Amino acid sequence: MAHIRPTKLDRPVDPQRDHILGDPDAELTLVEYGNYTRPSCHAAHEVVADLRDRFGERLRYVYRHRPAGDSGLARRAAELAEHAFLLNGEFWPVHDALMKGGQSFKSEDLERFAGEFQLSLDDADRASVCDAAKARVQEDVESAHRSGVVMTPTFFINGRRYEGPWDENALADAMLGTLGHRVQTAALNFARWAPSAGMLLLFMSVLAVILANSVFGGSFASLWGVMGGVRIGEAALSLPLLGWINDGLLAIFFFVVGLEIKREFTIGRLATLRSGALPVIAAFGGIIVPVLIYLCIAPSGPLARGWAVPIATDTAFAVAVIVLLGTRVPVELRVFLTAAVIIDDLVAIAIIAVFYTEALYLNYLIASVAMTLLLIGMNRWGIYRPLPYLLLGIILWICLHESGLHATLAGVILALVTPARPPAKLNVLMAQAEAIIRAETRRNGGAMMRHGLSEPALRELDAIHDRTESPTDKLLRSVEPWSSYLVLPLFALANAGVVLAWDVFQSHGGLMLAITLGLVVGKPLGIVLAAWLAVRLRIATKPPEYGWRQLAGAGALAGIGFTMSLFIAGEAFPAPADFAAAKIAIFTASLIAGVLGTVILWPRRELGDANDRISESCPS
Repeated sequence: MAHIRPTKLDRPVDPQRDHILGDPDAELTLVEYGNYTRPSCHAAHEVVADLRDRFGERLRYVYRHRPAGDSGLARRAAELAEHAFLLNGEFWPVHDALMKGGQSFKSEDLERFAGEFQLSLDDADRASVCDAAKARVQEDVESAHRSGVVMTPTFFINGRRYEGPWDENALADAMLGTLGHRVQTAALNFARWAPSAGMLLLFMSVLAVILANSVFGGSFASLWGVMGGVRIGEAALSLPLLGWINDGLLAIFFFVVGLEIKREFTIGRLATLRSGALPVIAAFGGIIVPVLIYLCIAPSGPLARGWAVPIATDTAFAVAVIVLLGTRVPVELRVFLTAAVIIDDLVAIAIIAVFYTEALYLNYLIASVAMTLLLIGMNRWGIYRPLPYLLLGIILWICLHESGLHATLAGVILALVTPARPPAKLNVLMAQAEAIIRAETRRNGGAMMRHGLSEPALRELDAIHDRTESPTDKLLRSVEPWSSYLVLPLFALANAGVVLAWDVFQSHGGLMLAITLGLVVGKPLGIVLAAWLAVRLRIATKPPEYGWRQLAGAGALAGIGFTMSLFIAGEAFPAPADFAAAKIAIFTASLIAGVLGTVILWPRRELGDANDRISESCPS
């Protein structure tokens, strides 16, 4: 899981401590963490001056130091400004001079500034002032670290980190809180909250159940049967709204899953046999045992088709619970569960393709194979632009849908053939971009920032930007939010609605018990048993950071089947009554699994848990 940087200013603005320009009680506050030796901060200094002219007394500007690099020269410059403040209260004149001092500093430049402002840096009588100046700079540096500052300049507007462009208009929009900026900020804040995807899924699921059992239940159910499609000449493709969501939009989700699987098996946690063995083996244990429990309990006949329902795990919900548990769950255990869930998803996709296909149409199947081979060829030929893959991916989706296979397989195939290449050396790309901008500056006589870059320069910079990231990583970063915050919530709204009726429990008791026990009991039992055997047989090693009790808690969370289980149930049970019973069982099991996993993981691991540590390595 990626580390999330803080977004709030940590050390609130203190008029008695901070350097403030403007009315201390102004309605708008702009805090900058800067570095006197950085050209980027010199450019931002001019933008801040324009903003102060624009907002006048409505704005108070606060400057804090965040020196870095330059063999200590940046820190010495910051200490010089603080020295001036402590000696004669003249921080801002020295600050302005340092910011306008040129593109680079040398030691003699600082000596010149000290002479101009009558500051003596080597006077033994001022040793206490120098120590105080160093302390003030260090306080700002520590504040920058707590506030999530990683580069200079970094701006905070009214206490929250600003992440947009540094130009005057963008900063002004953020300070004024325009509607567009407020919506963007709210969306980013919600997305950064790690449980947000799971909470949104929960909300949409509860909403679906409420609507299904309300006076609007009939209209809500009929909504998903509305037909829609595309017609080109004699050819036509028409599906109900539910079909477009389950077969069409869900292909985006499986595309994301495929990209995650590809990343994990190439450069991620499953890239080596030793690191990936434990979650892979545990995942298969968490698949086999639930299937056996289901087949032992579920009635024979058509209901036996649902044997795959309890094998799946809802990643969003499981991750949401883990994040809410905070430091009670070690990072290594989060890695284990995430990797195991990825294997679950891969197996679920394969099962849907193999076992839930009614009939195959050979001509479309051959066309699907041809499209796949063409996509592989494009990968081998070094075609990195996404548009050709998108167009062929749409054709592949149509061919798979008409062939009888589940069309969502197109998402996985497209993900696996998406080209991956190592990113170029960043310092080389930076040097090339700087050379382009310098050439543009000379060509425009220094007016580049006023009139913008030329079209050839923009194309060159676009090409450089494309090389800063692997196409796979770029697609995953771009598409994953759409999958988490649009596709899956719509899927939950369309599929989670179930009419709660007592006769469902009476007529489908065996089916519901099989699904519930498969998820609640089979998942943790299979995961722990398979992991223990793998460690015992020296096939894999368990990290010492978590114990077997904690691994059992992660296994219990894997019993939160929800969206993936609903999807498989929709394929397994065409009869509405059977599907409704499966939905209720999945909801019940997911709730029990979430509570059970939380209870198991809630106690913090004691350092003296010797029983866990004995078996964490293979026996000698």
